[in-house]
Amino acid sequence: MTRNTCSSRLSLVCLSIIFFLPVFGVSADWLEEGDEFYFQTSLYTVHFDPQDDHNNKQNLINLELQKASRWLGGFAVFKNSFGQTSQFAYAGYNWIIPYTHEFMYFKLVGGLMHGYDGEYKDKIPLNEAGIAPAILPSVGVRYKRVQSEIAFFGAAGAMWTVGVNFPVSNNRE
Repeated sequence: MTRNTCSSRLSLVCLSIIFFLPVFGVSADWLEEGDEFYFQTSLYTVHFDPQDDHNNKQNLINLELQKASRWLGGFAVFKNSFGQTSQFAYAGYNWIIPYTHEFMYFKLVGGLMHGYDGEYKDKIPLNEAGIAPAILPSVGVRYKRVQSEIAFFGAAGAMWTVGVNFPVSNNRE
């Protein structure tokens, strides 16, 4: 099975889970009232120093658990700047920007990134074993269940995303 086939299947599984969350009334003991699952995708990417081999279509599929405490964790599959299928598993925290009535926020996540291979292996720091640590700050807005963010990937560029939240229900019957 090729890498693209695996990525396509993983993307299909993620999408299936996301669309069926509300149907099954997502509930588990470790989930609390106020927690949300967040599904997002990329809309636009810009590289601050564009190169001929840069890809600006990341095809991001990201699933994130946003806890009521503002802690979060997630997993993303995307095409990196060089068109290679990549993955990012992360945890982080979400700060509400004061005086915005919870409309704007700052998010900082850190985790492990995989997928920069071959001639592009050295394009991200500390990628000796094929897995590299990464820290991504972002600024976002939220209106009801829709969120949009601008995430910065180091000094290399930024990605604009949009997504939808699926609230967790802890109603036990």
